[in-house]
Amino acid sequence: MPVMATVELYTTPICPFCHRAKQLLQRKGVQYRERNVMLNPGTRAEMVDRAGGARTVPQIFINGQHIGGCDELYALDGKGGLDPLLRAEAS
Repeated sequence: MPVMATVELYTTPICPFCHRAKQLLQRKGVQYRERNVMLNPGTRAEMVDRAGGARTVPQIFINGQHIGGCDELYALDGKGGLDPLLRAEAS
């Protein structure tokens, strides 16, 4: 599956849900940009703003669309909605 989507994850290194989300994306061969919110307070503020106030990690975006966290990513995959998003070219 050629993956062209832009995938961003706001994470921390100590978050098991972050690791789980990254594992799913890696199994699908997806390249993603990881933004560690522990290293930069400004990055956390950016995440909260982009995610509509969500403060937990991970917060996942595909082509700029907020997907949610790890549970939402797996739920989207479970109902067959993740692969089409990952194939969509970033605009």
